[in-house]
Amino acid sequence: MFEYSGGHGRGGIRVDAAHQWVSTTAGRIAPDPYSWMQAIHWVGGSGLYTPSRTHGPKWGETTVRIAQEMAALKECRPGVAYLARKLGLSERTVQYHLDMLREAGLLVYRVKGSRITGTVRQASEFERVIPAEFDTALGIRTVGEGVQRRPVGIAEEHRKTIGNLAKKAARKVRRKRSRKSSSARSRCTPMQGGTSGSSSAAGTHSPSESKLASGSRKSPTPKKPKRARRTLNRVGRRYQLARELIQQVRWLSGASTQRIAWIVKDVADAGWTAHEVIAWLDTTPEPEHGTRRPSGLLGYRLKGVTGMPGWQTKDQRAAAVETIRESRRAERDRHDRGPAGGWDMSNCQEANSPAVRRIYSEAMTEVRRVLQQRQEQEAPVEELFTIDSTAPQTVDIEGFSRELVIDMRAAAEKDPAMVLTTIDSIGERDARRLYTNRLVDQVLADHDRAGAAV
Repeated sequence: MFEYSGGHGRGGIRVDAAHQWVSTTAGRIAPDPYSWMQAIHWVGGSGLYTPSRTHGPKWGETTVRIAQEMAALKECRPGVAYLARKLGLSERTVQYHLDMLREAGLLVYRVKGSRITGTVRQASEFERVIPAEFDTALGIRTVGEGVQRRPVGIAEEHRKTIGNLAKKAARKVRRKRSRKSSSARSRCTPMQGGTSGSSSAAGTHSPSESKLASGSRKSPTPKKPKRARRTLNRVGRRYQLARELIQQVRWLSGASTQRIAWIVKDVADAGWTAHEVIAWLDTTPEPEHGTRRPSGLLGYRLKGVTGMPGWQTKDQRAAAVETIRESRRAERDRHDRGPAGGWDMSNCQEANSPAVRRIYSEAMTEVRRVLQQRQEQEAPVEELFTIDSTAPQTVDIEGFSRELVIDMRAAAEKDPAMVLTTIDSIGERDARRLYTNRLVDQVLADHDRAGAAV
């Protein structure tokens, strides 16, 4: 603690109620909480302030603790009840210390809270200020007018004092524990009870020599048996199924586990697995008008599924899942019939729609014409008859008419096999230029998914 003798006597700082407002104070607004805490410690150590009350608590550790809480607030608007609950004090004690901070010129009202009975009580809004006596005592030079003054320098002889205040401001003041409570926690209570100071080890007995010689493996303190693994109850099974569906169903990623668990409660209670639910989802159409969230789509598709014929028992669901897998395998076989799993022109199936067949025939004719034209321009004459027509070639897509490209994309939307055949014929790069990246990515993803499901 340091003393200050700068022309002020005891009781040299005392701000009356009329000057405890931001519009009437003689101090300046603290530029930051750290500087304000320096002023707090200076007032407490200088002895220039004495409370006007002759009763109640005095300036001390509790005052600094309350100031620390207020310095940590972004907006200095603490309620008395909040400070009392946070610091373990009574509301009356908090009010006393707030009064002392205002009397010392460290705290001023910006807005005074309301205390009208029957209405919501509003907390007072304060402004942290540094009293003018602090600047005078430490020789701090300021610029500006009124409460917006800001410091620009300090007298050389007071730099050590401001350094000591900085150390105190950086140190966190905590509530001290009483000796009575700490000694009660550290005292060791004998096992037999009572308050005797004798050691508790005096009542223990060594085992007899006969027991030591017997080699008995029975421990006097047997280990507790390991707790059996808990089985999931009904709610646990719902949440487990919800988590599995969120991980495995792509359009459910990011959905709320609680919401999905509530939606699948019927199928979870009936013993459905995630594979069975996914198999059922593949057999049901999406709503015509769409849905706002994935959970709504899931609820629409699972409505009444537990009573559907062929899906009521575990054996029926297993047979249905196997049937769907077989259909996927057959679909993959239709698209992948090469000797090594590859594609060539012989693997292409003719489309069912006459319009699609016509568009595809015109497109392939145009492709062959462009390829032939490029071969004639770039290859030597003796190599024209040795070009492998099945190898992917580079095609100038810009030579296609706009109407042809539009018709080809519309036909590929109806028959994705056209995309796979075009990739094998002219390469993936030109196929993406012709059909767009979105359509090619979608067809390739569906093709890979069908292969992985087998």
